[in-house]
Order: sequence, then C-alpha cells, then structure tokens
Amino acid sequence: MKLTEIVARNGLAITTEVAPPKGTDVTDCLEAARLAAPFVDAVNVTDGQGAVMRMAPLAVARLLLEEGITPVWQLTCRDRNRIALQGELLSAAALGVENALIVTGDHMVLGDHPDARPVFGLDSVQLLHVARDLAHGRDMAGNELSGAPDLCCGAVVAPEADNMQLQLIKLRKKIDAGAQFVQTQAVFDPPRFERFMREADDLGVPVLAGIIPVKSPRMARFMNARIPGVEVPPWIIQRLNEAEVEDRKHVATEIAGQIAGAVLGCCQGIHIMAQGWEEIIPELLAIAGVSRS
Repeated sequence: MKLTEIVARNGLAITTEVAPPKGTDVTDCLEAARLAAPFVDAVNVTDGQGAVMRMAPLAVARLLLEEGITPVWQLTCRDRNRIALQGELLSAAALGVENALIVTGDHMVLGDHPDARPVFGLDSVQLLHVARDLAHGRDMAGNELSGAPDLCCGAVVAPEADNMQLQLIKLRKKIDAGAQFVQTQAVFDPPRFERFMREADDLGVPVLAGIIPVKSPRMARFMNARIPGVEVPPWIIQRLNEAEVEDRKHVATEIAGQIAGAVLGCCQGIHIMAQGWEEIIPELLAIAGVSRS
C-alpha cells in the first residue's frame, strides 16, 4: 500500500527502517522487520546508508513484500548514472514495490570505500522529476515506455538545520518535482519542529517526523559531528550521562517517545530510526500516546 493511502486511511503513518546486510545473510534484517511490523505501517530499506557497501535494498524490499510487510525502498543518486537510476525505478515497480524514498546520498568519504568514484549525475530533485516522467510513460530521453511505473515517491528534509528557510526552499522544490510524502531527519527540538511545520503548512503532502532513540552520549557526539542538519541537545546527553548504563535503553526510549508525542500534533506521522532496537518500538509508541496492536 502507498504511504499516502495509509495516511488517508489512518490519519497518520508510523514507519521504521532496516539496513540490508553487509553480505548475503538476510536473517537479522528480516527478523528486525518482523519484530517491528505489528506496530508500524511500513518499513524503510536503506540504500548504502553512511556510504557503507551493503546488499542492494531492492532485494530486501521484495523479501519484505513476500513477508506481507509494506516496504519503503530508498534510492540514492550517489552510486548510479541516469540510465541505472531509471532502470531501478522500473525494476521496483515490476517487483511490486510501491513506495520509494528518493535521496541524494551520503558522500563516499564518509563510508567504508572512500576511494570509490561518486556519480551524483542527478540530485534528488532531478530524480523526482524523472520518476514523475516515467510515470507518464517516457524516459529522460523522451522514449516511450512499455508500461509505466506507478510509485509513491518521497523526499527527505532536515527541519532542524541551521538555515530553516533554505530547507523549506529545497523541500518545496522536491514537492514541485513530484514528492508525495516527506520523512525528516531526526527531530530533537519539538518547538523548533513546530515552527518549521507552520512555515511549511502549505506543502499539501504528509510529513513524518524522524525519531531517533539516542543510545549513548558517544552516539550523540558522533551524530553532532558527522550528520548534517542534526543536533542532539545537551539536555539529552546529560540525561544519558546521568543514567546507569543498564538503564540507558529505557531512558533513550522515554526521551524518544516524549519527543514523538510532542510532534505528532503538527505532522502526519513519525519515522522511527531504531537502529537495531526494534524491540523498543511498542514502548516508544505507548509513551507517545499512539495505540497499536
């Protein structure tokens, strides 16, 4: 089912994400998705997140479909030229994948193959345009297709980046290009996110706020140093520092649930980046005031 249909039916959507394996064994990846599935509407499959080489996400997205789990397939511009990107979009549609999150992608220097040659022949706005043209039955060269893909394409935004207006300009370009839903980078400041949403109240597409349970002070410092547009505030780091190590999972879940509950009033759902802690999703949702069974 398309995310837009889920939001229209339920009034909101809850999503999470899994990373494909670094190898051929999909056991842990699928188990994580199964653990989350009863409590979420869809599961994202990341595409070389952090520029780390992993299995292609389209394979995992198809396996999720076979499990009865709705996938949101991520497609990055980093690794493929326009021929390959168009082929991937057609392949996803042929395999029954309905939701695609279009992202530019992290640069190679951040990952485990820093000497790899980046492509970036298209950015996410351009690829959204391409996806829309494919849906209308023609490729980038103007050639007619034998069957057109009908994908629900989404985009990302960093609502807590330093330059909010620049983020809004970029987001409006993505929506004009054909984005039908939005998933955000991590939200840690609900009042700031609410201001962002007030500025973006004319978007006309569902927005899912990104929620990350911060596992440790070390993780917080890493995020602040390495992830653009994300800033874990000092009060979260202090709470994690003050907690006993064995209590940190509960504290992180409580913080994430409180943030999720605070933002749900101004958006159409949340995207939980559990990062291996899928078992906390029910508690996080309960704290946020979301009832799922």
